[in-house]
Amino acid sequence: MTELTFGVGIPASAAPGDDPVGLAQEAERLGYDFVSAADHPGGASPSYDTTTMLTWIAARTSRIKVASRVLAVPFRRPAMVAKLATSLDLLSGGRVILGLGAGYSDQEIAAVGGPAQSPAEKIDGLAEAIGVIRGAWTCAGYTQDGRHYSVRDLEMEPRPGHPIPIWLGTFGPRALAVTGRLADGWIPSLGYRPLEEIPAMRRRIDEAALAAGRSPDQIRGVLNLNLRLDPRAQPEQDTVTGSAAQVVGQLRDLLGLGFTGFNFSIGGPDRNAAMRQVAEEVLPALRAAR
Repeated sequence: MTELTFGVGIPASAAPGDDPVGLAQEAERLGYDFVSAADHPGGASPSYDTTTMLTWIAARTSRIKVASRVLAVPFRRPAMVAKLATSLDLLSGGRVILGLGAGYSDQEIAAVGGPAQSPAEKIDGLAEAIGVIRGAWTCAGYTQDGRHYSVRDLEMEPRPGHPIPIWLGTFGPRALAVTGRLADGWIPSLGYRPLEEIPAMRRRIDEAALAAGRSPDQIRGVLNLNLRLDPRAQPEQDTVTGSAAQVVGQLRDLLGLGFTGFNFSIGGPDRNAAMRQVAEEVLPALRAAR
């Protein structure tokens, strides 16, 4: 049975008074398995670059893993993502989870100079990018001729000391098939699709994995969601709310859909206190019910 894994989303906010590194250190102290950060380099709100912030977090912690949730492929050359992930994984002692996505916001992609692509082209680009990344990690003189991403006689040393997991945030049929063929994890977000569609989405992943000669068990399912411990809170489509007991019940139901972990975006006026309450009142009950 796959062990449950629990992560915490760390905002990349660079506003005065915000302390993402301190939040990550507290998450490590409380026993979470990983911290994650979204990838939105543009915008008027002050923010840190995701990869730089995760590097700083890794340098200031010792155990907790760091995950990109998720790096939009159109923002960066895949070979350089491979180099970045390898460097951070080696320097951190093997603590990187490379989350990737096709890039959902055309406005964000255009703002940073990325190419204009149809949804199908984005998914094809995602698959090609994974090919480049894995090729850089495993092959000497890797060559790939793709429609979107090509490399010629690519040499990158050192290589990762172990397989770095690639998790994909995917939803549509084509993207789910790419997840089944190529990924190590699936990290969708609650609220993007009705819950009743989740089993069919997972079947799409599993069928693609089997067709590629892989075991579906190789692909971990981790659900990204907002979490608020407050018995007075009103239900929301993308948020699990209620008392600790109510939240545990809702999360158990979500585990029943085939997930083996969660990435929590934990709200509240005191984020450290909220993380502590979840760690003390929710996570042990979920592990005990496993």
